[in-house]
Amino acid sequence: MTNSLRSALLAASVAGAFFGCNKDGGSAAKPAGAAPAGVQLVSAESPTTVLATLNGKEITLKQVDELVGAQIKDLDKKKFEARKQGLEQIIVQTLVKEAAAKEGKSEEEFLKANIDAKMPAPAEAEIAKVFEENKAQMPPGSTLESMRAQIVGFLQQDQKRTVAMKLFSELRAKAQVQVLLSEPRVMVEAKGPSKGAATAKVTIVEFSDFQCPFCSKAEPSVDEVMKNYSDKVRVVFRHFPLDFHDKAFKASEAAACADEQGKFWEFHKTLFANQGALAIDDLKTHAKTLGLDTGKFNECLDGGKMKATVDADMAAAKAVGVNGTPAFFINGVMLSGAQPFEKFKEVIDAELAR
Repeated sequence: MTNSLRSALLAASVAGAFFGCNKDGGSAAKPAGAAPAGVQLVSAESPTTVLATLNGKEITLKQVDELVGAQIKDLDKKKFEARKQGLEQIIVQTLVKEAAAKEGKSEEEFLKANIDAKMPAPAEAEIAKVFEENKAQMPPGSTLESMRAQIVGFLQQDQKRTVAMKLFSELRAKAQVQVLLSEPRVMVEAKGPSKGAATAKVTIVEFSDFQCPFCSKAEPSVDEVMKNYSDKVRVVFRHFPLDFHDKAFKASEAAACADEQGKFWEFHKTLFANQGALAIDDLKTHAKTLGLDTGKFNECLDGGKMKATVDADMAAAKAVGVNGTPAFFINGVMLSGAQPFEKFKEVIDAELAR
C-alpha cells in the first residue's frame, strides 16, 4: 500500500473517537499450566460440551458463557470491526489500483490528482491564527514558515477526509461490490417506552444513563433518525444507570414514574437538558413543571415503585454485553457510544435493504 493511499484511507476514516460512559474492568490473562488435582480440562466450542470435571461434577461451556458472556460478545464485536476495516481497506486499495491503471497513472499520481489537487490551500489569515494560538506549545524557535506545512495539513484534515470519502464512494458506485461479511447480532427484547411506528422494519433498542454526558450528546443523532425514518424506525428506551453516577438510578426511576403518567419522552428530554439538576428534589420539580400529578409521582419515586423496572433493564443490558452508555441495538446490530447520524444511517439503510 502506498503512503498516499494509506494517508487517504486514514483521512477517509472517521476522525477522532466516539466515546461513551463506561466503567473499565477485566483482568489479565493467566498463563496456561497443569490442571489442579481433581480437575480435568478440555477444549471445545459446543455449548453442551463439558469443559471440565471437578471431583466428578461437570462444568459446561454454557455455564462458563453465562458468567463471561458479556466479555465474549464484546470480543466478537471487536473482531468483526477489525475484519470490516481490513476488508474496506482491501476494497479501496483494489479500486484505486484499477482506476489508476485505467488512466495510465501510478496510485500515488492518481490520488494526488483526485484528492490533493482538489483541496484549495487555507487562507493566510487562518494559517496565521492557528500559529499564534498554538505557538506556546511549538518547539522553541518555531516560525510561521517553519510550521506552515504542519498547520496546512492540520487545517486540511477534515477537508481531505471529505474529498477522499467522495472519491472512494464514486469508485465503489461504478464497481460491482458485494460485501458478504455478516455483523454479529444480539437480539434484545424491545420492552419499554417507544416512539415510531409499531410496525417499523427497524427497531432500535437504546440503553442509556441520564447522568452520562455522552448519552445526552447522542440525542441529536436519535432525533435525526426519527426525523428521517419516522415511518420505518421504532426507538425503544431502556435504562442502564451506571453505578459511578450517583444520581442516575433515581433519575431512571423518575423517568419510569413519568412514563406511568404518559409523559416519559417529555421527562426524558428534560433530564438530558438538565444533567446538573438530577437530585430527588430536582426530579420532583421537573415533574411539577411538566404538569404531572405530583402526588402520584412523588409517591412512585419515594416508594421505589419503579426500581424493579430499572433493575430488569440493567440485567437485560448486562446479558447482551453492555458495559457502557449509550448502547444501541439496531435490529440486533450493536452501535456503541455517541455516534453521529451517519453511523445510524449506515446500519439502518442496510437493514431496510435486507
